[in-house]
Amino acid sequence: MSSSRDVKAMIRKMVWDLLEEKNVAVFPRPIYGRIPNFIGAEEAALKLSALEVFSKARVVEVSPDSPQRHVRYLALRSGKVVIMPTPRLREGFLVLDPSRIPMQHLKSASTIRGAFTWGVKVSPTKIPKIDLIVTGSVAVNDRGCRLGKGGGYSDLEFAILKELSKVSDDTVIATTVHDLQVVNLDIPRDPWDVSVDLIVTPSKVIKCKNRFRPKGILWEYISNDLISEIPILRELLSMRR
Repeated sequence: MSSSRDVKAMIRKMVWDLLEEKNVAVFPRPIYGRIPNFIGAEEAALKLSALEVFSKARVVEVSPDSPQRHVRYLALRSGKVVIMPTPRLREGFLVLDPSRIPMQHLKSASTIRGAFTWGVKVSPTKIPKIDLIVTGSVAVNDRGCRLGKGGGYSDLEFAILKELSKVSDDTVIATTVHDLQVVNLDIPRDPWDVSVDLIVTPSKVIKCKNRFRPKGILWEYISNDLISEIPILRELLSMRR
C-alpha cells in the first residue's frame, strides 16, 4: 500500500509533467521541485483581486512563489500591507507597506529581490493580524486539499501565524493556479496540512468546503534539523519553555 508521501509525490509529478506537456509552464525553469509558474498567472491574480474577500482585506499574506508575484503587486497597488514569508522561512517574514514604497517601485517590490529591498524584517510577534492568505500550489482538488512542492513550509507558515494569533481558523486561504493544476483526485491529508477555501484559475473561481486547519505548530512532527534551520521556530520553542 502506498504511503501518503508516495501518493503526494506521484500527484506532483503528474501535474508537473502535464504542465510541461501542454506548454503552459514558464520561467523559472525547470518547474520540477517548484511551485510552477504558468501562462495565465496574471489573469488568475486579476480574477482574485476582483473578489470581495480580496477588496476588503487590509493585510494580505502572499507566498514568495513566482506565480503569486502579480498578486503581491495588485495587493500593494491597492494599498494593502503585504506579508511575505521569506523562502524556506530562513529569514522569517517581510512586511511590505505600500505607503512607504514609491509608486514606481511597486512592481519591483513585488519580486522576491525587491521585497528584500523594500520590505522590513519584523519579529513574528510584530506582524499585523492577517485578513487573507494567498498561497502557491502544485496541485489542488475541489475539496480544498492542496499540495505544495513538498517542503511543508506553507503549512508551517500558517501554523506559526496561528500560534501567534495572527490568523484564525476563519482566515480565508486562496490559491492561484492553472486550470490543469486542479485535479480530480483524492489528495492525502496529513495532520499538519492546511486546506484552501478558494481556488482561482484564469477561467474560474472554485469555492471549497470541508475546511481543515491544524491547531497550531504540531511540535511532535518538527525535526531538530528544521528547528536549527528556522530562527522563528527556535524563538517560539523558547517561549514555550
